[in-house]
Amino acid sequence: MTSTPSLGRYQYLLLVLFLLVCFGGVFYTYMPTINWRQCSAVTFFSYDVCLDKCLDVFKEKHLLNSSIISTINYTVVKQQPPITTQPVMEENQETHDRNTIILMWPWPFGYTFQGESCSVKFGIEGCHFTGDRNQHDKVHGIMFHHREISGDLQTLTTMARSPHQRWVWMNMESPENSGRWGELDNLFNITSNYRRDSDIWVPYGRLRKATEQEKNFQIPPKDKTVCWIVSNWNPNFRRVKYFDELTKHIKVEAYGRHFNRFVSDEDYKATMSSCKFYLSFENSNHKDYITEKLFNALTLGAVPVVIGPPRDNYEEFIPADSFIHVDDFKTPQELAEYLTLLDQNQTLYEQYFNWRKEFTAEGSYFGLEHACRICQYIRSYTGYRVVTSLSKWYWG
Repeated sequence: MTSTPSLGRYQYLLLVLFLLVCFGGVFYTYMPTINWRQCSAVTFFSYDVCLDKCLDVFKEKHLLNSSIISTINYTVVKQQPPITTQPVMEENQETHDRNTIILMWPWPFGYTFQGESCSVKFGIEGCHFTGDRNQHDKVHGIMFHHREISGDLQTLTTMARSPHQRWVWMNMESPENSGRWGELDNLFNITSNYRRDSDIWVPYGRLRKATEQEKNFQIPPKDKTVCWIVSNWNPNFRRVKYFDELTKHIKVEAYGRHFNRFVSDEDYKATMSSCKFYLSFENSNHKDYITEKLFNALTLGAVPVVIGPPRDNYEEFIPADSFIHVDDFKTPQELAEYLTLLDQNQTLYEQYFNWRKEFTAEGSYFGLEHACRICQYIRSYTGYRVVTSLSKWYWG
């Protein structure tokens, strides 16, 4: 064990005087020999270049003996804060030591974003995102977008991961529309999904308390009764078969490639707002798989008519009187008759907007919200976690 050099009363006095006169007398006496522009109170007491220069001057002029020099070195070094080692990141080096670094593998659908957006959108601080895979062993976590990693399976199964690094499986597609690969078992330790039993739950949308201005919601003008905008047409889907039967009893304004009626992003909102009812038909039936098809209709002022999980699952997300479920009717014809009734009775129709007196609907920020909440999770939860069988949990 190294002991502190012992000092006499005279030597302690010299030590105090040294600290007081270093920047006074030495400055004026030896200014040509020292680059004083490099010196400051901060660097001095952190044992930087100025202290070395001062000591050299005092040693050279025999103002301090070696015992006092050793004591000064010992005292200043002992008072320094501990040094922490952080992984080196090429991107945003200035904020690296205070940020949680998340690697996007890859950026979801090529959509890039900045960590600052987490603070603006969700009040989550201290996040930094990168797409540089060369930094994979230095980041705090990696977000893997399931739909885009099929070509990287061999790399992922052989790539080393530290016990404390988080590998996050992110997927917003239903099991029927997601490739199932056994190699993913025991690979991840966090999941982020639309399912509420995932570690980091990010739904497609949500209801929140309305502001005073939002409570004054006015139903948009309508010139269409029932509408449907569909991009994924499959004659074997339940929603397509139901649509074919429904159109025998009520007119449906259908849009999409199958109908040669393309709707641009600019026209999407206006088109949906002009419809009294919108067919929010999901392409598959799975618990909690309630997508933007529902929340877009709610946001834009159309009453959603849904095909998907059972009604009680929907009611865990939205009020019972904010939507119409096809399962409440024995046949598509009965549904068509009910929609016709509501179309002809404005009072009954407006009851489906009572929820707007207290709430408003909004969609999620795909990719960005996942990354921000993953960052928040990693910053707040440090316990051990592993997903032993992703296949069994998600695909059953």
